Amino acid sequence: RQRQTERVSNLRPSDCEQQKLKLRRDAGLMGAVSLVAGTMIESPQTMMSTVGSTGASLVVWASCGLLVIRASSCYAELGTFITDSGGEYIYILRTSGPVVAYMLAFSTTLFVNPISNAAVALSFGQYTLVVKCVTAVAIIVLTCANCLSVRFSLSVQVFFMMVKIVALTVIIGGVVMPFSSHTESFKNAFGNTNVGINPAGIALYQGRWAYSSWSTLN
Repeated sequence: RQRQTERVSNLRPSDCEQQKLKLRRDAGLMGAVSLVAGTMIESPQTMMSTVGSTGASLVVWASCGLLVIRASSCYAELGTFITDSGGEYIYILRTSGPVVAYMLAFSTTLFVNPISNAAVALSFGQYTLVVKCVTAVAIIVLTCANCLSVRFSLSVQVFFMMVKIVALTVIIGGVVMPFSSHTESFKNAFGNTNVGINPAGIALYQGRWAYSSWSTLN
């Protein structure tokens, strides 16, 4: 210990700056894209059951998309202007001080992120027979993958993003249906719409949550 102390004391300030702990930049372009696109998840039937009509559902999805585009543009500006690691914590630390930044980190670590991870895992587990077991296994496996290696966890993320893209490609193939005279869903598209603050708020929250990974990259 004495030798280590003497070695550190003999270092010049420039040497100490070089030995500061820094995060490795292992996420390439594909990994960065997968962090955003691969994390988005939502069930359209949940939105439909809330708003009650096809037209209102499409309006909510489009509105949430425009909102996320504007917010993502702000985060892109922040990410290029403030290059320190930490995302929202660093932004609030620079603008509002350490107390508010600590409150954000405390609430995010203990409540926001665990609840969000549980919700995503439950959405994944609902498509299987044993929901709770699959949910627990998914959380444990993904947590271990993130602890083992950033590159490995990004590879897992890229894999699931590609699976999602393949599934969406099959679903989006249904876009050709209206052009082949299958327009039943668009007849009286806004009929039976649930009008009110409560269903509108829930629908906007669901759409916003589906796009929630837009801030993950920062």
